[in-house]
Amino acid sequence: MELIQLDDYRWELPKSGNMRVAGRIISSKNLLRHVQQDESLKQLANIATLPGILKAAMGMPDMHWGYGFPIGGVAAFDWDTGVISPGGVGYDINCGVRLAITTFKESDVRPKLEDLVNALYRHIPSGIGSTGSIKLSRKEVKRVLVQGSRWAVHQGYGEDSDIEHTEEHGCMTNADPGEISDRAVERGLRQLGTLGSGNHFLEIGIVDEIFDETAAGVFGLFQNQVVMLLHSGSRGLGYQVCDDFLAFMTKHVKKIGIDLPDRRLSCAMIKSEEGMRYFNAMACAANYAWANRQIMMQLTREVFQKVFNVGPASLSMRLVYDVAHNIAKKEMHTVDGNERIVCVHRKGATRSFPSGHQDVPLAYRNIGQPTLIPGDMGRASYVLAGTQKAMEESFGSTCHGAGRMLSRKAAVRQSKGRSIHRELEDKGILVRWTGKNTLREEMPDAYKDVSQVVESVHGAGISKMVAKLRPIGVVKG
Repeated sequence: MELIQLDDYRWELPKSGNMRVAGRIISSKNLLRHVQQDESLKQLANIATLPGILKAAMGMPDMHWGYGFPIGGVAAFDWDTGVISPGGVGYDINCGVRLAITTFKESDVRPKLEDLVNALYRHIPSGIGSTGSIKLSRKEVKRVLVQGSRWAVHQGYGEDSDIEHTEEHGCMTNADPGEISDRAVERGLRQLGTLGSGNHFLEIGIVDEIFDETAAGVFGLFQNQVVMLLHSGSRGLGYQVCDDFLAFMTKHVKKIGIDLPDRRLSCAMIKSEEGMRYFNAMACAANYAWANRQIMMQLTREVFQKVFNVGPASLSMRLVYDVAHNIAKKEMHTVDGNERIVCVHRKGATRSFPSGHQDVPLAYRNIGQPTLIPGDMGRASYVLAGTQKAMEESFGSTCHGAGRMLSRKAAVRQSKGRSIHRELEDKGILVRWTGKNTLREEMPDAYKDVSQVVESVHGAGISKMVAKLRPIGVVKG
């Protein structure tokens, strides 16, 4: 599809056909060629036809084809006249990332790195269908769905400060367990505190480079510091919520007469009974994901303390921030000079709120929201900070990671004959994994270069680079 280049990092997909708004892509020229090799631009054009869409259908530099919306897609809809779409959130509701820091340096950890990675692999279940030691009744699962991170902290999994440094304080208050199917509840009974599969991971990393000393200092980052990066979501419960509502809305959208270019964009008007049912069910899954990451962070604290024979004060593992990816949020944004309540869909995109914003934790309010961008297990991850430019251009949103270049099947084919874990060990990275093809599907070559992705959003001004993290130990789902 033909694009108009606006500057070094902005491209426009002009309105055509039934598009209500244009498409807008944040990307370098080099990364754009990957976007043009799949159907994600067509998906942006499809999103632009939906009722109530504002400004533009947006794609980030990590954009690639997804279900309905591309992964790396952002779209905001007017709260009164717009729609909400499960395809605009995705199956893994509130798949997200949290970053925790320690007082350790790389030299403190290297001698026991293998013990540490092995212990993390043993104590934090991973893989498809993995279950943990936390067994919940149906009544207790529903408490998790309402309370999110706070439920975990009340059970002894963490500290109150963890909640303060989590997006939405780890809880969307509109959650209604009455909208969750019995099957979804059943799938959530034994999956709290588990990593899951696919691109989910727990990573031990090192602060390798600092770009903004002031922001890094406020976030608590220093050179050669040992950190923990955790990427996981709402597990089977979230998947089931998406599946249930996709089936429901596919029928519903036919009744209300919205002409869709792609049935995978099935939706409902946000303020309708059907739209609010999904919004409130999605919030339940988001809260489950926050509780899940909160528990795994506490389990990681305990593993560190045991392996290094230190107390909590000596380790001082502190949460920097937890960001959500696949989610729809009710937010206030300025559109054409007027403040409007909107529903922002971020599918494979991260919130990037600026300094001064009331939703940024007080400790970071002079800097901007920490924005966490994981890469692949062989290269790097980044810590960024939100900007005012993001509020003006992308509804306070930025990229969420490296973005896939190869499908999982293609990655398995291309890695034939290679020993991915040996290649990583040669780089000083220890990895443990579950599943026969996990490492081959998730090999670094399957992803875009996250440094180029981050350079694009930094260059466009929708987030700013703070620090680069280098992996040394990884547990993969």
